[in-house]
Amino acid sequence: MRDDKDDFINLGEIIAVLLEYKWLILAVTFLAVFIGAVTAFVSTPIYRADALVQVEDKKSAKGGLAALRDVEAVLGDSTSVAAELEILRSRMILGRVVDRLNLSIRANPDYFPVFGRALARRYNGDEPAAPFLGLGTYAWGGERIDVQSLEVPSYLQGLPLTLIAGDNNTFTLYDDQDMRLLDGTVGEAAASADGKTTLFIAELVARPGTRFNLARVGQTQAIGALRENLEVRERARQSNVIEAAYSGPDRAQVEAVLNEVLNAYVRQNVEYRSAEAEATLGFLEAQLPELKGQLDTAEAAYNEYRQNRGSVDLTIETQSVLGSIVKVDNDIVVLQQKRDELRQRFTAEHPQVKALDSQLSRLRAVRGTLDKDVNRLPDTQQTALRLRRDVEVATALYTNLLNSAQQLRVARAGTVGDVRVIDAAATAPLPVAPRKALILLLSGVLGVLGALGLVWAIRSLRVVVEDPQTIERELSLPVYATVPASKDEAQLSRAIARGKADKSQLLAIANPDDDAMESLRSLRTTLHFALLGAEKGSVLITGPAPGVGKSFISKNLAAVLAQAGKRVMLVDGDLRKGHINKAFGVPRGMGVSDYIMGVAGLEQIVKPTGVDNFALVTTGQIPPNPSELLMHPRFAELLAELEKQCDVLIIDAPPVLAVSDAAIIGRQVGATLLVARAGRHPIRELEQAIKRFDQAGVEVKGFVFNGFDLTRQRHRFGYEGYHYQYKYKA
Repeated sequence: MRDDKDDFINLGEIIAVLLEYKWLILAVTFLAVFIGAVTAFVSTPIYRADALVQVEDKKSAKGGLAALRDVEAVLGDSTSVAAELEILRSRMILGRVVDRLNLSIRANPDYFPVFGRALARRYNGDEPAAPFLGLGTYAWGGERIDVQSLEVPSYLQGLPLTLIAGDNNTFTLYDDQDMRLLDGTVGEAAASADGKTTLFIAELVARPGTRFNLARVGQTQAIGALRENLEVRERARQSNVIEAAYSGPDRAQVEAVLNEVLNAYVRQNVEYRSAEAEATLGFLEAQLPELKGQLDTAEAAYNEYRQNRGSVDLTIETQSVLGSIVKVDNDIVVLQQKRDELRQRFTAEHPQVKALDSQLSRLRAVRGTLDKDVNRLPDTQQTALRLRRDVEVATALYTNLLNSAQQLRVARAGTVGDVRVIDAAATAPLPVAPRKALILLLSGVLGVLGALGLVWAIRSLRVVVEDPQTIERELSLPVYATVPASKDEAQLSRAIARGKADKSQLLAIANPDDDAMESLRSLRTTLHFALLGAEKGSVLITGPAPGVGKSFISKNLAAVLAQAGKRVMLVDGDLRKGHINKAFGVPRGMGVSDYIMGVAGLEQIVKPTGVDNFALVTTGQIPPNPSELLMHPRFAELLAELEKQCDVLIIDAPPVLAVSDAAIIGRQVGATLLVARAGRHPIRELEQAIKRFDQAGVEVKGFVFNGFDLTRQRHRFGYEGYHYQYKYKA
């Protein structure tokens, strides 16, 4: 059947895991917040200046000047806001700003990496700050430099240059290869030996030896940097109001740059409008002398004809034809002028040019018809008509052109542009970035998420046994006792390591009511059943690997059995690293190895522990061949003699997967118990330990599960999470 518990999200288990790794989570979160705080501290503040510009409709801008509406087609259509946005970002405008403010020259003090700039920003003194930790080449606050001009050859353009301040307002400039370029004095122009590099510094405030970073970049690069920090957009749809903003680290500079951008934009707009009227006026003024000459010639010819022929009056028919011819000729001339103006801007295939060509063709056809009517008149009337026509046409053209030129002069003088600045640039008092509170909040959140991810990774990679039910389910062996982790035992172990050992160092004596001791009392009861049917009354306690607490189980189980009235002997069978003697404050010498080698007798190796009914046999001198000694017949004889003198004999052996000693001892005892520690072993490791005993012909009776975390179990739901306590209190 399918276990429904596998699909159940155990909230208690999640809480228990979080509490188990709470210090890791707190450490990672604190580290993330600390990094966020450092980032917020060292990040350069960014200030933002903004301004408003109105793009006016050209028709409304001309107001009631009705006379100027006649030249509206010449001055162009109303301004497009989208086009103005592109003009604001164009190289034409930004290039003027770069040149006027020297933005292609970059000059900054050389700050110490990471936190030097942050310390310098927080310095408020009038004089340059003293060097920190003797690092005098770096700037620490209060340094200033004003570079008015810097010219370098093309191969140095864009490369970093280094300027070092000297005594008495002197300085030295080096290239990117630390080769000296020039020496100079503040307020005086300086040049290199070949004259290709020139530098003029108006102000330099710094300690001698302070380094500054200089660079001369190309205009295109400077315009790109300016455009990157410039924002322009229409404030609201069809509002004709443009919002411009500029961001940068220097609060005063961002305002100055944005104001200069607006000034250059307004100047360009006015210049463009004036240039349109100027170009058209120039064209008309070039035509006026020619038309005046034609008018004078026509009047002279007409007057001469009348003097020679006497007064010639035109008939009514001739006057009608004359009026038509004059009107058509005037229209042709006006259209031809418009076509010439359009051809200055468009090709002959443009729709407007082609439309004028079509109108001119129709007028020329009408003019041809009128010429046929003139040919039917008498010769005298034809000549008088032709001369009179030339005078009237030239007079009309000259008068109209003169009026248009005068109107354009008025338009040129009154040009104010289509745009105006509503709000000049203003910088907010506080920086817009970095947002320190948000950085700290995000770093905390990311720290928690990172810590949870780390915990998940650890849990996913650590496939270990966490509860005794896994051992019973996977290995089909009983777990005789589950021993909780004890804080008191950890303190006692540290005391033993410092060499302060007496009988009170044993947890069963120092704190008999500890939860771990209650579990060992349970093991004392179940141990009786483990020895049923065994030929010997001895118990081997070992583990698969070091550090599982087998010695802790051995000595405290022996003490618990002794407290119950049993005669107990504990043998330290770890002839390699045995240390149980330290817990009782007795020397290692005269023990198991000495008995096997015949150096000591049984009475000499059995040592009291200070606990009634509890004796100890130490390892003796550490031999070079412990496995061979344990296989000696005298070891089996030793165990047999000790069993006769006690009710329970407990042997603490080294880890079975590390050495073969435990398997050798296991053949000489009545029962073998494996100690497993919670969260320490993969299940395969425990299987391997049992297999090692099986290969040696030793049957493992069961397990003692050590180091069980009760704090974690309190948050679990279900049977596995319960651990009962029942204590008497005075």
